Formats: sequence, C-alpha cells, structure tokens
Amino acid sequence: MPLNYIDLFSGAGGLSLGFEQAGFQQILSVEIEPSYCETYCHNFPHHTVLQKDLTKLSDDDLLDELKGQKADVVIGGPPCQGFSMAGNIGRTFADDPRNHLFKEFVRVVKLTKPKFFVMENVARLYTHKSGKTRQEIIEYFQYIGYQVECQVLNAVDFGVPQNRSRVVFIGRKNQGNIIFPKPLKVACKTVFEAIGHFPKLLAGESCPQLPNHAAMNHTPQMLEKMAFVKNGGDRGDIPKNLRPTSGDVRKYIRYDSNKPAVCITGDMRKVFHYEQNRALTVRELAALQSFPDDFVFCGTKIAQQQQVGNAVPPLLAKVIAECILKMNENE
Repeated sequence: MPLNYIDLFSGAGGLSLGFEQAGFQQILSVEIEPSYCETYCHNFPHHTVLQKDLTKLSDDDLLDELKGQKADVVIGGPPCQGFSMAGNIGRTFADDPRNHLFKEFVRVVKLTKPKFFVMENVARLYTHKSGKTRQEIIEYFQYIGYQVECQVLNAVDFGVPQNRSRVVFIGRKNQGNIIFPKPLKVACKTVFEAIGHFPKLLAGESCPQLPNHAAMNHTPQMLEKMAFVKNGGDRGDIPKNLRPTSGDVRKYIRYDSNKPAVCITGDMRKVFHYEQNRALTVRELAALQSFPDDFVFCGTKIAQQQQVGNAVPPLLAKVIAECILKMNENE
C-alpha cells in the first residue's frame, strides 16, 4: 500500500508532484490562493484540494475532510516572506505573523499523528537569530512527540538546474534514524541543458503549442540595456550612462548557459535569457525548477511566475520522499 500524505500550503504542487513521483498517494491539500489552487487542480485533477485559510480550518472540519483516512506523512512549506532575504519587511521572527504559520503546520501534525513530516522553508531560517528560531521550531515538534532534524539542501545537488538552498525539517514519530538525501556525484545540470530545447521567442511573442511559453514585453529602454549584457554577464556590461544605479544585484544579469541558474524567485523580469533579448518565459522558469514541460500554470503571467518562484522543485521533493520511504521500511 502506498503511503498517504497531506500537503499544507501546497502552492502550485511542487512538493505534491515529487511525492507522487516517488509513489505516495495524496489524501488532502490545503492552499489559500485561488490561482495556485487553479494550477494545482488542473495538474492533479483527482486530488482533494481545499481553497481555504488554514488558520480558519478547525480541527473538526479538517478531520471531516479526511473522511477517516490516515495520513502517513504531512508535508508543506509555510509562507516564509518574513525570513526571506528577498523581502523588505519582517526580518525578526516575532514581527511578521507569517513566520508563525508553521504553528498551523504543527497543529495539523499533532491532530493527524502521521509517521513522518517534511517542512520546507528558506535557508535564511537556519541561521535566523543565531539559530534560536530553528531550535524553537524543533522544540515545538519535540513537544508533540516527534524527533526532528533539519538540514540546508541545495537543489542543484539533486539534479535541479538551479542554485536554490532551502532548509528542510524532517520528523518521525517512532524511534530510528532520520535520513536526508545525499548530493548526487554528477556534474550540475546547466541552464542550456534545461531550457535549450524550447522554441526561440522575441519579446512579446508566444508559442501556442507549448503551455506557458510566452515572452513578456519589454520597454525600448530595457531592451537597449539588455542588449549589452553578455552570456553570464551583469549590469557592469551596460554603459555607465545607461546602467541602473540601484536595485537588487540579482537584476540586470543574464543567465550563464553553461552553469546552473541563480535562484528563481517570484519576480525574474530583469534576469535575461542567455542569448535572447528577453526575460525567461514561465515555461522556462518552470524547467529551471524541474517541473515537466506539460505542467500547466494558471492565472495571470505575474501569478504564474510567482507560483513557479515559490514552488519546491519537484526533483528535490522526490529525493526527500524517497528518504521517507527508506525510513518507513525500517520501522
């Protein structure tokens, strides 16, 4: 029998996809954002998805939705904007209420008593407040009877063509070792290997035969700037009289075709294709996150890009899921 899982804060379904690929069976997913739910339902038509604020979902309502089904694993990535280096607010654990949504994750684990749980968040959390935040989270789970370990994993070490470090908490109810995936002993996958097969596009063009492969429009000023930036280059390639003087250093750069991508976020409009004068399409960004080419993202283009940027890479999710299977075999 396959192990059952609940996916909290499920987003577009990156974690779900990885666990499905490893042979797990979904029994419930919860997500608040309508466009994320639309994407999830499109790609997982047989899954049960609740579009609801988890903080407003009572214990009784949650148990009713499960219809007596037992969860073997609870997975999820509580919103992490307060920890993220990409954000501008809530840099302290106490100041941003989004940082306490992990308590909703704890509540569901306590209620459903799974054998295991997997919780993902930004790498910044690992060192937040000199590690006190990480330890506080671990103690919450220990208090409800779980042994917990956490590690920072870089997706690029597991076949994802992107440098993306995330902290992963794994807990288990019974005694035994907690297993984390080991980095692959192969060369990192490059941007070209991931997206070089997609049809070429000019800014504003689209490819109807390929879902989400539509290039955004750029202003003449932006097109002029990006024309100076070479493969793997940055704003330093732009003449001084045109060069942006402020802003994120991760903007006005080109992907290096021979290296893994920089970390994909919810806004990659000023990071350019390695040879074409445009930002990457949602389809290309999704490939850098290891989503298959037939995975469809719904909503506006901005919503689609945010869904991709916030997702857990399915390949990373799959290797974590395989570790859960190994641990379950040893129960």
